Amino acid sequence: MIILKEAAQVWGSDPFRAVIKAALEALPIDQLPLQQGLRFGNYALDERPVVMILSCTDAGELVDIRVGVFYHSVIAGCSCADDPTPVEPLNEYCELCLALDKQTGMATVSLAKA
Repeated sequence: MIILKEAAQVWGSDPFRAVIKAALEALPIDQLPLQQGLRFGNYALDERPVVMILSCTDAGELVDIRVGVFYHSVIAGCSCADDPTPVEPLNEYCELCLALDKQTGMATVSLAKA
């Protein structure tokens, strides 16, 4: 559960998308389920992701938000001197679903089903 109080306060106004995007991009990486969304690497890097708002739907007391997240991963090897595993960052993308409570600003985040 994450707190997005400012986003809840501006729901229904023009700046909502910009506020939710900035709030999600500023979160510590471990508060988003990016590790579960990996497709190419096996470790999500602790770097600021880029968030794209895909949809926002009023669902009564909640706002259902779907976002696309661009981030990087690596293939973590054994760190041995002769380990041939490349260390270049790999581009990753996943979609997340957020359920934002309009009153409290509390939000649950989950990996979107494909």
